[in-house]
Amino acid sequence: MNLALFDFDGTITTRAMFADFLHAAVPPRRRLPARIVLAPLVAGYKLGLVPGNLIRASAVRVGLAGLPEAVAVEHGRRFASAVLPGVLREIALERIAWHRAQGDRVMVVSGALDVYLSPWCRQHGLELICSELEVEGGVLTGRYRGAQCVGPEKARRVAEACDLSAYPEVYAYGDTREDFDLLRLAHHRYFRWQAWPGPAAEPAAERAG
Repeated sequence: MNLALFDFDGTITTRAMFADFLHAAVPPRRRLPARIVLAPLVAGYKLGLVPGNLIRASAVRVGLAGLPEAVAVEHGRRFASAVLPGVLREIALERIAWHRAQGDRVMVVSGALDVYLSPWCRQHGLELICSELEVEGGVLTGRYRGAQCVGPEKARRVAEACDLSAYPEVYAYGDTREDFDLLRLAHHRYFRWQAWPGPAAEPAAERAG
């Protein structure tokens, strides 16, 4: 049995889905105020001055704080069933199917949110490590539970969940700089579906999103 590690946004999907989910889940009355509050951060992000993890944390705080957990979970279930099927990459589904046919352990390792990744991964029979929304008293706090699952945190969580030395071969698939640490864990590395030679030859990439 080998181990296969897949980023989700931009790797399994054709584009990042974080903003799409927030648009669906944020109550309509909050959308305009949230856009106004986040506008300077969005501008900084587009200029490469604001990191992706900061803008995601800010969007979660402004958009989701106080939302009942049950409502967020239902939004996530609907998003996974109605929206995600339309943005999946055929090459990703074929590669996942190939790994499963080999009897490999297949895991999604993503900075995306648990409320929509959990139902999608359950549907496809995949393990999941991802960013999780914090809940207190049945409502979202607007914070993450623990660190966002990006960059070095991806590699740390995989190492915590798996004994990497137990697998003859480790495969990893990613598409942004936030995946480089994940790719470095693997014997077989794929960046934007092209073989990546390794840390000595890091590919040119846009800022992570």
